Amino acid sequence: MDGTVLVADDDRTIRTVLTQALTRAGCKVHATGSLGQLMRWVDEGRGDLVVTDVMMPDGNGLDLVPSIARTRPGLPVIVISAQNTIVTAIRATEAAVFDYLPKPFDLPELMARVRAGLARQPRRETAPAPATTATPAAAAAAAAARSDDPASMLIGHAPVMQALFRTVARVVNTDLAVIVAGEPGTGRSTLAQALHSLGDRRDGPLVRITAGDPADTLAARLDAARGGTLVLEDPAGWDPAAQARIAGLIEAAEAGPDRARAPRLVATTGPDPEADAAEGRLRPDLYYRLAGLVLTAPPLRARLDDLPALARVSLERAASPAPQLSNGALDALRAHPFPGNLRELDNILRRLALTATGAAIEAPEVAVALAGPAQPRGGDARGAANGRLADTVEQHLQRYFDMHGDQLPPPGLYDRIMREVERPLIQIALDACSGNQLRCADLLGINRNTLRKKVSDLNIEVARRRRVM
Repeated sequence: MDGTVLVADDDRTIRTVLTQALTRAGCKVHATGSLGQLMRWVDEGRGDLVVTDVMMPDGNGLDLVPSIARTRPGLPVIVISAQNTIVTAIRATEAAVFDYLPKPFDLPELMARVRAGLARQPRRETAPAPATTATPAAAAAAAAARSDDPASMLIGHAPVMQALFRTVARVVNTDLAVIVAGEPGTGRSTLAQALHSLGDRRDGPLVRITAGDPADTLAARLDAARGGTLVLEDPAGWDPAAQARIAGLIEAAEAGPDRARAPRLVATTGPDPEADAAEGRLRPDLYYRLAGLVLTAPPLRARLDDLPALARVSLERAASPAPQLSNGALDALRAHPFPGNLRELDNILRRLALTATGAAIEAPEVAVALAGPAQPRGGDARGAANGRLADTVEQHLQRYFDMHGDQLPPPGLYDRIMREVERPLIQIALDACSGNQLRCADLLGINRNTLRKKVSDLNIEVARRRRVM
């Protein structure tokens, strides 16, 4: 390689490794731990390519990219970041960086991308966005950083997640219809919401339609989504008449006089929507209207390297201060098949946060949580199932107090217990009502707006049970 590379990273070890590797490859290197120094080099005309971290002591590397583009149009910028979230990937794409790699990165891969950046032809000068322009992803970044925000679960260093983030970043600000496919519990509804909330339509309405919504309300709900996003939850599970009705309404909306405000279409489905269409569960005309792009939310077993980060988010939601997971506890979780994917992991970790006996959760505690709720002392599972709910709850709580020995559990016990009971109650009730929130609210005896708020606050995925034919 031939050229000068400017490296900015607050980690001295990374600066040293990159300097040595790039120098051996034939490059000249200027390395710094300051974005201010990096920008001074750019202003002076130094460098043929920039490699910069995102989170730096004196600012955010992504925020600097527009300034670099104005000062040196065509100067390639490669962003590296330990913030392995969908928001970072989208912001990197919006900033028109040459490339983006998550940390920890593979050194040969980074060297290959540096080589490509140095070898490419200069880009045609464009008018980059002003540094003060707040892109949708930048505006959403602060919200997504909160552990209770759905986008906070869209994290991951695993290659399958990084590939997903890159694809989302390319299409988030388009009108392309998207199917989000995957197994139950993989976060399909969260990803569908992110396509709305991180894109250009984020100020418009987000309307969801489920199998339980009456057919005579479909036109009104589609109309309510104009200018925003319409999410169809598991359309393959709808009856044929409802599928035909929504397909006709979509066609009319996209061809009508107000077609410029037609909602973006996003659907959540099982792992193989093409098979659903081929086997008659999903109308082919509806499938082809929805399948502008199919994104697959990977099962947890395909991204076990992300377990520590995912666990941290769930534990921080459940308790403050949040307990940590020991290495043995992480190993025990990795060995579990997780048929329920992220939803199952989140439920287990919330239970562990409630029953933790110390600052760190150990492997035996994970084993107990994975085995399911505690059984009555001296009894069996059948006895627990036939007993009163109050008895089962009492036994679980008594066990929790017993695990703390002579010490009291951490403060805030009431709210933690209420959330532990409330979440599965609402999830099971929603599943029983086929995702129909009006029917579920009536079943629970609460206001529909209250139910919607709880679904959002507790990050409950609104799914539908598939009828067994």
